[in-house]
Amino acid sequence: MTILSELFQNTILISAITAWLAAQIIKVLINFSIHHTFNIYFLVSSGGFPSSHAATVSALAVGIGKYYGWNSPIFAVAAVLAMIVMYDAAGVRREAGKQAEVINRLVAGLYQQMSDLSQERLKELIGHTPLEVLAGAIVGIIVGIIV
Repeated sequence: MTILSELFQNTILISAITAWLAAQIIKVLINFSIHHTFNIYFLVSSGGFPSSHAATVSALAVGIGKYYGWNSPIFAVAAVLAMIVMYDAAGVRREAGKQAEVINRLVAGLYQQMSDLSQERLKELIGHTPLEVLAGAIVGIIVGIIV
């Protein structure tokens, strides 16, 4: 069997990728329902509702738990990984986004005073609120159970 065909038969991997894709599609649909514009950027962007990072690691952990058992060491590793990723998304990455927002405001103020400066804006939407992480985890759990 080739590596590629084995990858396509790996239901745990397919579950995790499907959960990521589902979360990203939900972001596009939510943006469309709010702004009435189709923005493909949300299909590959980080941040927003729901967290695709949380969806991915939750589906991964559920898939591993279903396949190897809920008391297996590999499930424990996947569950701890999921907790770290979700904590990071709602903690460190969210704080970095808040800092980027403040820096962007400061730089915008400087640009008004000094027209010869040029600086690209920092990305502000890189983290998640706890609700966005929870929603992503729910998406991942549902996908993990279904796949």
